[in-house]
Amino acid sequence: VQLQASGGGTVQAGGSLQLSCTASGNIFPLLAVSWERQGTGEQRELVAQIGAGGTPKYEDLVQGRFNISRDNAKNTVYLQMNNLLPEDTGIYYCKGKLFTGREYWGRGTQVTVSS
Repeated sequence: VQLQASGGGTVQAGGSLQLSCTASGNIFPLLAVSWERQGTGEQRELVAQIGAGGTPKYEDLVQGRFNISRDNAKNTVYLQMNNLLPEDTGIYYCKGKLFTGREYWGRGTQVTVSS
């Protein structure tokens, strides 16, 4: 399984971006998918996740601003990011996790929010 994150870019504070995480293979519907981000010089942190059944969870720092969703027909998970803040800047990675515990990572996509 290969995961690919896309949709990053540079926006002003208060703006929006939609990230996409697209997977190859046919096990995508079985994956729980999460978005994590890493700012320069910072540790990677969890942002949001969505279970194989579609249940979303958000970290407090993005609650009410970000929305995670999935389209299994397109093997894609989306992260809609609204009201972006400069502290949202970082490289965003998506991770797929199977019920066996196996994890799949892809390359990240850069998000830069200017003040």
